[in-house]
Amino acid sequence: MILERSFYEQEVITVATKLLGKILVHETVDGTTAGRIVETEAYMGPEDEAAHSSGGRRTARNEIMYGSKGRAYVYFIYGLYYCLNVTAGIVPGKPEAVLLRAIEPVLGEDIMIKRRQLPRGKKPDLTNGPSKLCMAMAVSKIQNKADITAPPLYIDDAPAPKEHIAEATRIGVDYAGEWKNKRWRFYLKANPFVSKE
Repeated sequence: MILERSFYEQEVITVATKLLGKILVHETVDGTTAGRIVETEAYMGPEDEAAHSSGGRRTARNEIMYGSKGRAYVYFIYGLYYCLNVTAGIVPGKPEAVLLRAIEPVLGEDIMIKRRQLPRGKKPDLTNGPSKLCMAMAVSKIQNKADITAPPLYIDDAPAPKEHIAEATRIGVDYAGEWKNKRWRFYLKANPFVSKE
């Protein structure tokens, strides 16, 4: 069952932790791919100096963060890669989001391998990072602003994970002053698809 918008209209840390174990699905002309979410990061809006909306910054790129919850915020990094976030939070109009950092493939692995151009033996490397996830799942700027409460890009409900949920500092935000120390990265401990433990 696809997660409804009300799921994303919770406090951002809650959404980031509750997304663990849920299933990200993308239906494409190549076929359907799906992966169990094993790692996320929370970004808390204007007060969070690591967020794209830090200080109330509002640009064409991050405009989707100011809209309704349960939307895809896809952005380009290093001139090479895409990252997928979902907008979330309890305050309407507050620009907050959760970055999906890694998934464990559960459907369409052959399609993912082809998209990533990887040998079959490198399975954990397939989706153990936000850009790898996007490449494997065929997520790009085309999916930016997509409503993820309906196909073709959506997140299915699944039972709560049995693995221990670990907390850590976020990755790649050394510029964010004291905010770089926030333990707002969440992952399923010992899962081989986590980007960094």
